[in-house]
Amino acid sequence: MTNDDIAGLLLAAGGGRRLGGQPKALLTHRGRPLVEHAVRALREGGCGTVHVVLGAGRDGVRATADLRGCAVVGNPDWETGMGSSLRAGLASLAGSGARAALVTLVDQPGVGAAAVARVLGVAGCDPDGMTSALAAAAYGGRRGHPVLLGADRWTDVAGLAVGDQGARAYLAAHEAELTLVECGDVARAYDIDTPADLRRLD
Repeated sequence: MTNDDIAGLLLAAGGGRRLGGQPKALLTHRGRPLVEHAVRALREGGCGTVHVVLGAGRDGVRATADLRGCAVVGNPDWETGMGSSLRAGLASLAGSGARAALVTLVDQPGVGAAAVARVLGVAGCDPDGMTSALAAAAYGGRRGHPVLLGADRWTDVAGLAVGDQGARAYLAAHEAELTLVECGDVARAYDIDTPADLRRLD
């Protein structure tokens, strides 16, 4: 397995409606935009090229955040929900040579490189089966992000990604094939959704 075998796929298009319309990608964490921290986690965790799906405020994100080396994907339908961003991101991977994608969310700064590396370890255990891989981080046994999707699954995942569903419907339908990787000891799976959540950023 090489870094190029697994692409990072960062969903960063959210408009932060409950945050007063602040694009989540541009929320400041440790002095830099949140999107930069998420990209770094994917890279340091072992992903190859990182595909970043932008929507709300995307021109501002491009102007402010350091996304050098990333494949930046615009999602004009971001307001319809996470499903459209997942579809756009998976479409951008077509022809990239990646055999799997590791999907994560921009608004989970508590999920860092250690969780990324741990979920990627599933692919490393069976490189020959990477294109059919299906795994997700778990927190106290509850499924969360990041999620590892082998390339053979992308079309079917995209077909079920509607509204705010993302990959949820696909994962539920294929629960028997899903490997859960406990990450509660190395990551915290909280979201930055409301003004009260902003206290988690520093």
